Amino acid sequence: MLNPKSRNGAGADIDAGVDSLRAAGLELEVLYSHSPEESNAAIRGRAGQLDLVIVGGGDGTISSTARTLYECGLALAILPLGTANDLARSLGIGDDLRRAFAVIADDHRAPVDLGVVNDCYFFNVANMGLGVQVTEELAPEVKKRWGVFGYLKAFFAALARRREFRVRLVVDGKRRTLRSIQLAVGNGRYYGGGNLVHESARIDDARLDLYCVRPQTAWELLTLAPLLRSGKHDLARRVFNVSGQRIEIATKPKAMSIHADGEPVTRTPASFSVIPGALQVVVPRDTELLSRRGP
Repeated sequence: MLNPKSRNGAGADIDAGVDSLRAAGLELEVLYSHSPEESNAAIRGRAGQLDLVIVGGGDGTISSTARTLYECGLALAILPLGTANDLARSLGIGDDLRRAFAVIADDHRAPVDLGVVNDCYFFNVANMGLGVQVTEELAPEVKKRWGVFGYLKAFFAALARRREFRVRLVVDGKRRTLRSIQLAVGNGRYYGGGNLVHESARIDDARLDLYCVRPQTAWELLTLAPLLRSGKHDLARRVFNVSGQRIEIATKPKAMSIHADGEPVTRTPASFSVIPGALQVVVPRDTELLSRRGP
């Protein structure tokens, strides 16, 4: 399943990779899909004939198949054809297409978790506030021209229109009220082009990692950026961190848009949960980015 609109999809040497998989003994059907609806209909229509679904595209494309794969009980393999490829990072594949094909040919599988927000499924991170504004600034032409550096350009543009909001949290039954300009809930490890949601986060640790950035000046945010990038933001007093399995979020003075894996999915109030071991995913045998291993 390939998305030809993904940043690297059109120029990628897909044919050679497909030939290498067939040479390794895999029977393949190649489908170019132009929408999530088309992709999911194709998967459901073939579910009884499939052992593995290979999805080529960016994080949004891959995330859009999560519900269907979970409900059909199908394993997933990915080809990183997007701008950020954060799921590929979380799985230890990276953005090297040749390596991704070699990993698929080896067919080593491990269970990973799925995050859920208001009945929408995601792999990496859901966020609101500044992170959503960054995504809104990250127009397709910016992605195409700047690649992963487009996230940095979009970040500076979003700083100028950041807004403060109030958050009421309930994490595994414990309540807390905060002021914020950015809040993220992570199921995976990476988001936003290589940022860490937390340095200890794993996509198979059966927990959600939340961080909340308190209101601060643009200069303070810039000095905080290295900690946010490395997932060490719990070292800063200006950031609140917590982890859990169920998280409820309400915002004031108004409902806020929530983006998951780079796509708008819902609004607050929001209920987050995690499904441990939801999907079998093809990963490198030597990856150190999972906390438990498949067979």
